[in-house]
Amino acid sequence: MQPDSQKTNTSDPTGNRPLIALRKVGKSYSTPAGEFPALREIDLEIDSGEFVALTGRSGSGKSTLLNLIGGLDRPNRGEVIVAGVSVHQVPENALARWRGRNVGVVFQFFQLLPTLTIAENVMLPMDFCDARPARERRAHALELLDRVGIAEQADKLPSALSGGQQQRAAIARALANDPPIVIADEPTGNLDSETSRAVLGLFRRLSDRGTTVVIATHERDISGVIDRTVELVDGTVTAGLSAATGRPEQGGE
Repeated sequence: MQPDSQKTNTSDPTGNRPLIALRKVGKSYSTPAGEFPALREIDLEIDSGEFVALTGRSGSGKSTLLNLIGGLDRPNRGEVIVAGVSVHQVPENALARWRGRNVGVVFQFFQLLPTLTIAENVMLPMDFCDARPARERRAHALELLDRVGIAEQADKLPSALSGGQQQRAAIARALANDPPIVIADEPTGNLDSETSRAVLGLFRRLSDRGTTVVIATHERDISGVIDRTVELVDGTVTAGLSAATGRPEQGGE
């Protein structure tokens, strides 16, 4: 299915369709030593508004799985369906625009442009997707920065902000086009424990407002914040656990 110029419709009249579904997904990379299987036969469903943590050791496939969900990479086999769109089939020239409207991406190292102010960084996705009238973009950026608690930093360059403040700015940028999904790769990996808790709390509030949040993380004590953990080992999903019960959940294996 090819996306049109509008945001994907995430409503499901049956109430049964998951927002994100991966079916028998595999991903391999060519290396000098041969093919490296990063993901093997992944079956996974994530519902609208869920806050899901992908856990596992380095090299287990967490980042690759996030990239497939966000349309940043393509599987070698299987299906990646996000809000009814077969992302693995979207043409390359349409994929960036689809992603810009439907998936907010938060990077471990923030990836803020150093010569732009924080507000200008947040406005970039709006400019790229032409998601709202130009005259409204700065006001929306300031609203998002206020939501993440750093409105007073709007006209500063990234170098003037702490690591925690830069990560908050990156989250605001990810929300610029009001995407239904936010993905984050090790978003607390470079933060101290107190700032990490604050950032995870921001993601929790996003989920409570209806945004689907999927993060890859090494954080251990997050059961009180997330809805579910999905554990990966050597490119396979070994467990999907409810944070509330600690028990396996259907669709998490």
